[in-house]
Amino acid sequence: MNQIITSRRNFIKASLTGTGSLTIALALPGCQSLHSHSLQENGNWEANAWLEITTDNRLIFTLDRVEMGQGTYTGLTTLVAEELDTDPDLFEIVFAPAKTVYRNRDYGLQITGGSNSLSSSWQVLRETGALAKLLLLKSASDVFQVPLDDLRIDNKHVVHIGSAKRASFGDLCVIASKQSLPSDIPLKQPSEFTYIGKKSKRLDSHLKVTGQANYGIDIDIPGMRYAVVSRSPVYGTKAILHNGQSLIGVNGVEAVVQIKSGIAIIAQSYWQAKKAQKRLNIEWSKNPSMVKNMEDVFTLYREKSEQDDGDIKREEGDVESTFDETTDFLNAEFTTPFLAHATMEPMNCTAHVQKNKVDIWTSTQAPDIAAVAVAKVTDVDLSEVQIHNQFIGGGFGRRLSQDFVAEAAEISAQTGGVIKLVWSREEDTQHDVYRPATLHKIKVALDENQMPVAWDHQIVAPNIMDWYVWDASPAMFPWSPKFMYSTLGKVGLLTAGSPVTPADTSAYEGADSIPYNFPSLQVRHTKADAGLPVSYWRSVGHSHTAFAIESMMSELASQANMDEFLFRKKYLTESPRTLGVLEKVVDMGNWGQPSEEGAYQGLAVHKSFGSYVAELVELKVVNEEIKLLRVYCAIDCGLVVNPDIVTMQMESCIIFGATAALYGEITLKDGVVQQSNFHDYPMMRMNQAPEIEVAIIHSDESPTGVGEPGLPPLAPAIASALFKARNQRFRDMPFKLA
Repeated sequence: MNQIITSRRNFIKASLTGTGSLTIALALPGCQSLHSHSLQENGNWEANAWLEITTDNRLIFTLDRVEMGQGTYTGLTTLVAEELDTDPDLFEIVFAPAKTVYRNRDYGLQITGGSNSLSSSWQVLRETGALAKLLLLKSASDVFQVPLDDLRIDNKHVVHIGSAKRASFGDLCVIASKQSLPSDIPLKQPSEFTYIGKKSKRLDSHLKVTGQANYGIDIDIPGMRYAVVSRSPVYGTKAILHNGQSLIGVNGVEAVVQIKSGIAIIAQSYWQAKKAQKRLNIEWSKNPSMVKNMEDVFTLYREKSEQDDGDIKREEGDVESTFDETTDFLNAEFTTPFLAHATMEPMNCTAHVQKNKVDIWTSTQAPDIAAVAVAKVTDVDLSEVQIHNQFIGGGFGRRLSQDFVAEAAEISAQTGGVIKLVWSREEDTQHDVYRPATLHKIKVALDENQMPVAWDHQIVAPNIMDWYVWDASPAMFPWSPKFMYSTLGKVGLLTAGSPVTPADTSAYEGADSIPYNFPSLQVRHTKADAGLPVSYWRSVGHSHTAFAIESMMSELASQANMDEFLFRKKYLTESPRTLGVLEKVVDMGNWGQPSEEGAYQGLAVHKSFGSYVAELVELKVVNEEIKLLRVYCAIDCGLVVNPDIVTMQMESCIIFGATAALYGEITLKDGVVQQSNFHDYPMMRMNQAPEIEVAIIHSDESPTGVGEPGLPPLAPAIASALFKARNQRFRDMPFKLA
């Protein structure tokens, strides 16, 4: 009989499957809500991740987070492997299907994002490995008739220390499944770790370098046809097609159909579909509600900032009274543009819609939301939508939105058969769901010594959830009938911040947790939407709030004629971990003494996703071009599972952040996105990249995020160094020399 134990924070069970394997199942911890069930509606317990040990001695770990380069494939497996005393390389790792039981309990949805994969799984995955170990050892003790303490694990075997007796996990798994489950599961102390905290290879590296890793773009189903979609150059307009029928039967074209987002061409090959796409004669309607040009976006934002003081997100002391009593102020305005995600793997999806079943092969960060997107455009019930998720060639938040999945399903539903939809790089750039453009207004009251006594920060930006909730809300309630989907979306919008819908903090996160202990402080958010679709982008709100806050701190230090490190230190008396990374990076980069003549240094620090990161930048201006020389980075992310992955993620964040700071900009003209490919939306190239040095602060705190926290401090550190180089304030991204 299956048994269930309840530990401090989770459920775990062990059972014998029909094939005779031992299954260790678990429910990942996180916030419990109306839409986060450990119990199904029928009262049966269901697990959302598991370790399976088979009679032929295989170790199969089901990964409930996606692997998009950030290291979950290795990191989460390592947690199980550590407590099982087994090399992580011996595990077979499979991606979880789309099921409600696989939800990220922090969000109530099956999402990989927010840099919380490891932190949310830290305890329970270790308990899973420890439980399997204990059951196997007890089984071997019974078989060998020896004390438990005389046994040890040797990579998928239990060995008796005092003799040559040994048994494989496979030999013991049937007996182990019948063991009584303990009320407590002992875990290793950090001093006992073999794999956690140690440098080790990534488990997915071999698959990727040998071409064995399957991404969505690699899917090849016999008999499939290819599709491309012509979408409106101006978001939100409708297509009127004039020549669709004339293209059918010419050069492999099999069908031309209209879908919600535009006109789809289906052909025997992608190249045939692309060639036919150029011959389409489409007339597009108008969208009068969308802002047409970039200057109009920020005009709208400034008007909104004057009309609406915004919702207060943090308030300490009495800012208004201090302002009334003060005559000296420092005011600054900071802007950040729309940004594309520019993932290495463009959007793609392969769909097969049948009468009572849909199969989807794709790379998505949100499988259950993808399933809802499919159900909305087909006649098939949500329970019959199967998502076959693959490795992801870059997510950065783009694959949290499911427009590409819905398109593929809609085309397959209309034309029948297996359809592979592929977005070109140009389509990917011009029809992205962008990082929002933002406006920050910061006003600081100064005392007679030019030190801050009151801080007011107004952020003008859209709510990402306004765009995301329409598929996310139905996914939270998969038992709801389809006719309720629209209603659920509206309810989600109206109930943000309730148990039903999480609060949308994307516009102001980071600003509401500023670590500096000013006498009075106020943070406000004024909502403004230009009409261009927006979504999550690497580090989300922190990507722009850190830029504004830390740039202002550098300006305040200059106003007070103080070293910007010492200035920050003065106001970090209540945040020792922030100060710790700041002091470390100052030491690493020999602050105040650039490594070569003509170089200038800048500094910034920020906490995001539970982790503290400080960065010191060295740069030069050469022939009127900004040349990054070095970036020093210090991170405190709690106890580290794999130092190499932490270092890789910091390096990746720094390159990503530098690209945004120096080049990143999506602009509009007459409502049309002007950028189309890497020639006009450039990425940082290898010859432009700085030397990067990363230091990881030792900590015994629980692990926190590393996939995004390295990005936010980079832009303000560059801005600080540029000011010293050019005596010019850089308050608008991307940075442009005067």
